[in-house]
Amino acid sequence: MGKDLALPFDLDIAEKLLNEFGSPLYVYDEQGIRETAQDLHEAFSWAKGYKNYFAVKATPTPGILKILVDAGMGLDCSTRSELLMAQKMGLAGTDIFYTSNNTPLEDFELAIDLGATINIDDLTQFPVFLKALNGRRIERVAARYNPGGLKTGNAIIGEPTEAKYGMGIDSLVQTFKLLNEQQITEFGLHTMVVSNELQSDYFVDTASLLFDAMEEVERRAGVGFSFVNLGGGLGHNYKTDEDPIDIQKVADGVKRVIKERKKKISVCTENGRYVTAQHGYLLTRVRYVMHKYKTYLGVDASMQNLMRPGMYGAYHHVTVLGKEKKNHTNTYDIVGALCENNDKFAISRELPEAIEGDILAIHDTGAHGHAMGFNYNGLLRSAEVILSPNGKARLVRRAETVEDYFRTIIW
Repeated sequence: MGKDLALPFDLDIAEKLLNEFGSPLYVYDEQGIRETAQDLHEAFSWAKGYKNYFAVKATPTPGILKILVDAGMGLDCSTRSELLMAQKMGLAGTDIFYTSNNTPLEDFELAIDLGATINIDDLTQFPVFLKALNGRRIERVAARYNPGGLKTGNAIIGEPTEAKYGMGIDSLVQTFKLLNEQQITEFGLHTMVVSNELQSDYFVDTASLLFDAMEEVERRAGVGFSFVNLGGGLGHNYKTDEDPIDIQKVADGVKRVIKERKKKISVCTENGRYVTAQHGYLLTRVRYVMHKYKTYLGVDASMQNLMRPGMYGAYHHVTVLGKEKKNHTNTYDIVGALCENNDKFAISRELPEAIEGDILAIHDTGAHGHAMGFNYNGLLRSAEVILSPNGKARLVRRAETVEDYFRTIIW
C-alpha cells in the first residue's frame, strides 16, 4: 500500500499562494483534516462517550483547532498558553483535557476556572492542586500512569523508566486516596508511553496494561474509575515505503480489551499527529543550487520553520512541483540559511533536477511543524493558510516580521 503522495494543490496554485502570502508558507488541507477526524471518530464509535482531545501542541493554530472542534473533538492542553487559546475559542468544561507536568499553581487555577478535566502528573503536585481548588468542588480528575519497565517506549518519547511523565502504582494509589477525600465524582486514568507508533498491537497492549493498573488502583485506593484516557501516539507513515496505521484494528483491539475486562467506562484519546500531520505542507522556493563536496539546494525555509529533520533526523518526503513525473536523476542535500550544519530538510535525497526558483513541497508538516518554530539567528516564522474544500485559501496566521522579533527588546 505505502504512502499516498497526492497533493491538494499543483504548481500553479502553489505559485499563487506564495505570491499572495510569501515564501516559505505552511499550507493545510481542510478536507483531508475533516476526513481523518471522521475516520478516527467512526473507528471508536462503539466506545461510550468517546472524544478525541486533539493535542494542541501538535498544531496550535486556532484556524485548525476550530475545524477539529467543529468535527466533534475537544482540546488536550498542556500549558497555560494552550488553556488561554482554548478559552479564547470559547471552550470550557469537558471540551478541555489538561495534561501538564511540573505544573505551577496559577496554571492549575486557570484549568479549574475553565472546568477542564485535570490530569495530575505526580503525587507531589497534589498539595498545589489542592491549594488551587481553594475549597471548590470539581467533578472530573485523572492521573497519569507510568508503567516503568512493564512497557517499552520509542526514540521520540523515550523509555518509561527514563521519562519524566506519570507515576507508578504506589504513587497512583496515594494520589487517588487523597483525591477521594475531595468529593470528586468521576475518576480517570491516563497513560501515553509512545509517540508516532505505527504498530496497532502496541496500543492494544498498552490498553491492557492500563486496565491492569486501573484494577489494582481501584482495589487498593477504594475508588472506581468512570473514564480512561488511552493517550495519543498514533503514528503517521512519513516514509514512502511505510503503510499507514490501521486505526480500525487499534479501535477493535481496545474494544476487545474492554469487553474482556467487563468495564462500563467512557473512553477518550488525545491524538494530534495522526489527525493533521499528513494534511500540512511547507512550501519553499529554491534560492541557489550550490556545488561543493556535495550538491545543495539552498531554499528560503530553514530549520526554524521545520525542525523535525534537524532535531530527530526525521524523514519528510519532498516533491519538486511541476516535475512530479520526471526521473529522479540528481542527488541533493536540501538546506536552509541557519548558521547550523544540521539545518537540513533532506540529506542525499534523489530528486528530479531542480533549478533556482523551483518550488518544493515538503510533505507531512501538519503536526509539530510550525508549532516547533523558533527565532534563532533572528529568522522568522512563516504564515499559515488553510485550503478550503472549495479551493479558496484563507490566511490563519500571518508571517512574522522583524518588528515582531524586536518587540520585546528594551533598547
